[in-house]
Amino acid sequence: MAGFDDDSLLGAKRPKPALHEIGQLLDDLSAPELAERIAALKAEIARLEKAIVEREATKNAAAAFFKS
Repeated sequence: MAGFDDDSLLGAKRPKPALHEIGQLLDDLSAPELAERIAALKAEIARLEKAIVEREATKNAAAAFFKS
């Protein structure tokens, strides 16, 4: 007999809400909250830029392999 788990009893857990959503109203946020969101967005930009560099390196390696 299969055991019960929280998901089967209570439903799937809700994902943690995003720190910031693009276009979100900013009126109710304090300056420190805005700074926190800027830092999170800068970190995400850096992560995305790193992914681009990695993909370009993979593409260039494949092109060099098939060119020879």
